[in-house]
Amino acid sequence: MPKKKKFRVARDESPADCLARMREAGYTPVRRMEQPVFIERVGRRVVDHQEIVFEGKRIEE
Repeated sequence: MPKKKKFRVARDESPADCLARMREAGYTPVRRMEQPVFIERVGRRVVDHQEIVFEGKRIEE
């Protein structure tokens, strides 16, 4: 298994659900990144939603 892995929060998932999924996979969060996702409407770019990605480090046992 890789030492670091990125976990993306799905649109129908809360950040807490994503963190629980990380723990089940054996990772602990070390970094949270957010970036806007743009869509084009009427010739303009507007923010659709924020994308949240957690970077996880493998839990050593």
